[in-house]
Amino acid sequence: MVKVLNLYACLGGNRLLWENCDVTAVELDSELARMYQDRFPNDKVIVTDAHQYLLDHYKEFDFIWTSPPCPSHSRPRYWNSSNYDTNTKPIYPDMKLYEEILFLQHYFRSGKYVVENVIPYYEPLIPAKKRGRHLYWTNFNLPNKLGEREIQICAGVDELKKLCKFHSIDVSSYKGQQSPLTIARNLVDYEAGNTIYKTAIGILNSNNSNQTELFKKQ
Repeated sequence: MVKVLNLYACLGGNRLLWENCDVTAVELDSELARMYQDRFPNDKVIVTDAHQYLLDHYKEFDFIWTSPPCPSHSRPRYWNSSNYDTNTKPIYPDMKLYEEILFLQHYFRSGKYVVENVIPYYEPLIPAKKRGRHLYWTNFNLPNKLGEREIQICAGVDELKKLCKFHSIDVSSYKGQQSPLTIARNLVDYEAGNTIYKTAIGILNSNNSNQTELFKKQ
């Protein structure tokens, strides 16, 4: 069974349709970790710093998905802090995003990985693959279309309710410090997550099959 590491797991927006895998999910927010565990009772859920966990455990997995925090890179926050919203202060971009990209590029050689984040307000420091409203850094080719569904939020509509229905989640029991609306907005569409997962696993299985055939011929 494929061993998968799901970092900054949140509520597992990317994970919903994954099959035939042994998943370890890492989430620092204990409330989100509790809700993730309720949603995916067979996954191993660890409440800790995902950035450090990657460094310590990357060799243990076949497929790694990491979604480092995105607010410091996002265009809406930049627009607010640089223009009209005096309550939003300018902040440094969180460079852990690029630390993880570089780390995986150079050290994770045995499996497949994807680093997901928003389209930033600046030119990405490392070239990425743009799909929908996300950027992906991977060590495998992504399909041009990920099957990502579109959602339209109209004025006057309960955005949180609509997002919860769209992502098949329920945040009503969340008692943590984050905004439930922000949590729902940041989820990756599960169809896109599944397309990426199946693409990576298909390549891994193909590589393993080719290696097996090579050994048989020797």
